[in-house]
Amino acid sequence: MSKRKLTRRQAWRVNKIQEEREKRADLRTQKVEDTLGAGDLGPEQEGLVTAHFGTQVQVESTSGSVLRCHIRANISGLVTGDRVIYCAGDPIGVIVAQRDRTSELKRPDAYGNLKPVAANIDQIFVVIAPYPEPHGNLIDRYLVAAETVGIEPVILLNKTDLLEDDPALEESIEDLLSIYPGLGYRILKVSSQRGGLESLHAALSQRVSVLVGQSGVGKSSLVNALLPEVDLRIGALSENTLKGVHTTTTAQLFHLPTGGSLIDSPGIREFGLWHMNKEQVEQGFREFRDVLGTCKFRDCQHQMEPGCAILAAVETGAISERRLASYRHIVGSLDD
Repeated sequence: MSKRKLTRRQAWRVNKIQEEREKRADLRTQKVEDTLGAGDLGPEQEGLVTAHFGTQVQVESTSGSVLRCHIRANISGLVTGDRVIYCAGDPIGVIVAQRDRTSELKRPDAYGNLKPVAANIDQIFVVIAPYPEPHGNLIDRYLVAAETVGIEPVILLNKTDLLEDDPALEESIEDLLSIYPGLGYRILKVSSQRGGLESLHAALSQRVSVLVGQSGVGKSSLVNALLPEVDLRIGALSENTLKGVHTTTTAQLFHLPTGGSLIDSPGIREFGLWHMNKEQVEQGFREFRDVLGTCKFRDCQHQMEPGCAILAAVETGAISERRLASYRHIVGSLDD
């Protein structure tokens, strides 16, 4: 199907909008350069990006002071958790350089482009709850994504108080999670409403962590429980759909009393893995790795092919049928 040709007026409007955007970008760049050239800035120093506000970022110095900063034109894509070099000013400083990242967490934006949302993370807490109902495939998507970027994932079951009066629901959740300890994944169970967050505090200590998961699983509630002085708006679940509403608008980094840091990221309903290929998804399943590359056929799809090492591992119990089904579902969705 051929592309629709723009009318002369439509083409003029597109060009006009682009010109206005370029002018605004040039103006922002000029303001930064004017600030640098004015000589009113302090010496270069190390800092940590703790929040992002469009064309400016919030930077924390090594002494704990906080300052908003412009970003030089040659620096792009700064996110919460980035380590930077900046020059302090009054009232606004300037970012002059960006340190290399040890890790980054990405997700698709509204246009389908993969963009980083947080950097230099040590561990990802995959937050689930009895409601909205968790599914193994969704958990596996988060785990595969974490494995791919080399960030340690931890499964965090929140709202455990909802299981106390519902034995059937508790049994269902236990069955869902039973497979993961054998694969080497840690599971924590907490309730932000009932307290008892000691295990979570210990897991967060001295690490830079991020909470990910469906909207409505209680990420903001957990942050409020861990940091009572942080006033995050908590999104209520829809009584009709039991699905959450998005409440956090930008990733923010908070320091914990235990010495670690927590990045609260925007809620997402489903983790996008469309940017990955089949081989990356395979590597994201820990139990697949020992037999990958040993199938009879190089292009084995792990369906019904003779000599498939993955299917043989399922027969012996080394790989569960549920995880294989989850793998197939993810691979089948890569082109969507």
